[in-house]
Amino acid sequence: MSVLKVAGARKSFDKTQALGGVSLELGAGELLGLLGPNGAGKTTLVRAIAGRVRLDGGTIELFGREITAATNGARAGLGVVPQEIALYPLLTARENLSVWGRLHGVTPGDLAPRITRALDWTALGDRADEPIKRFSGGMKRRLNIACGILHEPRVLLLDEPTVGVDPQSRERIYDMLAELRERGVSLLLTTHQLEEAEAHCQRIVVIDHGKVAAAGTLAELVEATVGAERRVTLTLDRAPDRPLPGFEAGESGVVVRAHVRDVAAEMPGLLGVVRDAGCKVTDVEVRSPSLQSVFIHLTGRELRE
Repeated sequence: MSVLKVAGARKSFDKTQALGGVSLELGAGELLGLLGPNGAGKTTLVRAIAGRVRLDGGTIELFGREITAATNGARAGLGVVPQEIALYPLLTARENLSVWGRLHGVTPGDLAPRITRALDWTALGDRADEPIKRFSGGMKRRLNIACGILHEPRVLLLDEPTVGVDPQSRERIYDMLAELRERGVSLLLTTHQLEEAEAHCQRIVVIDHGKVAAAGTLAELVEATVGAERRVTLTLDRAPDRPLPGFEAGESGVVVRAHVRDVAAEMPGLLGVVRDAGCKVTDVEVRSPSLQSVFIHLTGRELRE
């Protein structure tokens, strides 16, 4: 069942197209990754769903009801965590949560216990009454997320929630998101981090130049693009005197690569080609298809910041 459906979303700013007919669906309890480079249209789409950008065309449905920029009442079950840290630096963590809870319309009777739970959930209870200007980037990111869920939304939009944090903080944030999914919250997350999307998202939508390039599970994306081939990289004791049949040259003369579907069946033949060329193998690396190879196949380039 889809809790969020976007169909043919189009948006241009002056003569620059930000969204060129984007369509996607978010399933109940799902973590959907919207993957693309900076400038691909990810943030524009999130802002449109949140009602902060009016689309030029297309529709957005939330819980089966079509919404527009003017129908903000329909977004009561929607939470948004922006890429920018939306916190007041001179206020404490507790005070920031209180401000955002009131802005979201949480009643005073509900707000206090929700703040306590949020501080425990973010592991910030012992720093609750410190000004957040003293917090690390990871602590601010966790609090930023907590401020976006005080009204207990059923759908949460997160725009680059791990940007600028260290690996430990990044994993803590994804642990928090996993807990939200266990509570039944559906998550749409934008990122340009391939490893994060690969490790944590149930499905991935690849967006580039304002258009959806592909969508599906990692296995589906791999099968539809690069296939099931594995890349075999051999390091040799010396550069071969001639090109090796079935191999492509690597960065240096002593590295060669081949793509195979059945490593066990095809490896003896590869080693035989190397042996016939009078070379010895000093190292072997076998790599399965990754999201990086999918992205390169779809766009012709690596995904960089």
